[in-house]
Amino acid sequence: MARRPLPRILRNGGAQLARSRELARTAADSATDVLHPLITIMRGLRRLASAGRRRWLDTPKERRGALLFLVASVVLVVALLPYGPLLAVITLMTAAAWQGRDRVPAGSGGPDESQVKRLRSLYHALVPYFSSAGDPDPLYTHGGAWENAFPAYEFDGTGRITHLLISYPAYYTDGEPESRARIEHLLAAKSGRGREYHFAWDEEGNQLTVRVLAPLPADIAAQRFVTSPGETVLGFTDPTWVRRTLPLTHGEEQRDVPPVVWRTGVRSTEPHLLAAGHPGSGVSTLLRSVALQALVHGDVVIIDGGGTGEYACLTGRDGVRSVECGLAGALASLQWAAHETERRLIATNRAHQAGDPPPADTRRPLWILLDRPSAFTHLAAADGREDPQSLLQVPLRHGRPVNVTVVVADQLDSMEALTDAVRQHTRARVVLGPATPDQVAAVLGAPPHTTPVEHVPPGRGYARLGTGPVHRLQVPATPNPYDDATGDAHRQAVLDLLPARTTTADAAPKARAPGRTRPAPGLLSKAPADEPSADTAPATADRHPEAAVPAEAAVAESS
Repeated sequence: MARRPLPRILRNGGAQLARSRELARTAADSATDVLHPLITIMRGLRRLASAGRRRWLDTPKERRGALLFLVASVVLVVALLPYGPLLAVITLMTAAAWQGRDRVPAGSGGPDESQVKRLRSLYHALVPYFSSAGDPDPLYTHGGAWENAFPAYEFDGTGRITHLLISYPAYYTDGEPESRARIEHLLAAKSGRGREYHFAWDEEGNQLTVRVLAPLPADIAAQRFVTSPGETVLGFTDPTWVRRTLPLTHGEEQRDVPPVVWRTGVRSTEPHLLAAGHPGSGVSTLLRSVALQALVHGDVVIIDGGGTGEYACLTGRDGVRSVECGLAGALASLQWAAHETERRLIATNRAHQAGDPPPADTRRPLWILLDRPSAFTHLAAADGREDPQSLLQVPLRHGRPVNVTVVVADQLDSMEALTDAVRQHTRARVVLGPATPDQVAAVLGAPPHTTPVEHVPPGRGYARLGTGPVHRLQVPATPNPYDDATGDAHRQAVLDLLPARTTTADAAPKARAPGRTRPAPGLLSKAPADEPSADTAPATADRHPEAAVPAEAAVAESS
């Protein structure tokens, strides 16, 4: 059977069909352009009708009659007005055109030329680190495309990167701190200095997320925080890392800020704190803030190795056992604190053996705050006396069961002068002021996940509680109220938090020589007459030999 030839239009009419399709598409586009206002109005009328129908269905049945009467009245008034129907039609068409407009915003279509240039620069800077000669399908190559390496990105109004998702090959050594540090330093330098970047490494997905962190609020003054007994607010951090927030007052404004809360007491896993920083970084501000919070529920012993009078406002206040600035007074106060810790251990052990609750005086927290103990170390060595840090072994080792907390603060360049007991038993750590990542890691035990900046306000740094994550920290403004450079608002905020002054500085007893412990001012009369007082525990060691038993013996007795 002979095959019939194809029609002529199918054999050589391909060009004619293409021209016909092009003419039809052009005609359709022209008709769409011409009829676009009509299409917009029809779309708007349909949306208005749908809105009217929904309104009618949402109206209760008992109110539909009133609604119909209202609509009929409006129509009657419009019909009786001069040019009323014409104006009604114009208004309806205008409303329909407004409702029928294209509401889908025009897409950005990708980054602009300057943003593409910045992304391409980042890509080529990462090529030497994320490329390998033996990779058959390299993601990073010289002259390659950056679109596959950066799946997501965001820019601010100035054209700088605020969020960037980076994909990297699986063979990169992202588990080594040195490899991570190189990439983080490179990205911080190429993305713009002067900002803090947070780096989140997804080792399983081979992705790195870079985010620009907003500055922490540095204008929060000292105030009463809504906390439970045993909780101390060290400062404030980012909301993405802490789920809890505290209500704060800033002038007439109320705000909720996520805090860094340090828990002390019997059940605390980080019972003691070590703070470090350069001069002017806000370490003394942190200690004043801690002291003001501790005085709400406990007693405080303050030792100032700097001798600058940063804690003179606390002298003679209720709950402040002593404020010492000299070597002799520091030795006497720390010796009393060590004996007081031993006395509490013995009293608590006897109560446990008898099946009774611990005495009330052992449950009241006792805080020992030392600012720059390394200064006393040099003075004691020159004078041939005992190092005051050696007297901290008993409070540091055995203070947690009897509510004794030690806070030590010193400068970064004096960390080697701290004793092993201080470094081992202070599991809560704070670093304030400008510091390199190596210095932060040396104090906290882990590097920060952000890039430190050179210029930071006082009280700005990092905090780590035990083995937890490293948090950015901003200490609340707690300046010395007696300093002339302090503002009136912050001065008044600190003065409002100070307890009442019951003993003047002149009436307070002077520090005695080492080996003789002085009682705390203003608290002897509060102790019952039938039991040894917490203030006179060292002095009664001769009358009660068991009170002079060292802490190790007390612990052995309890076991």
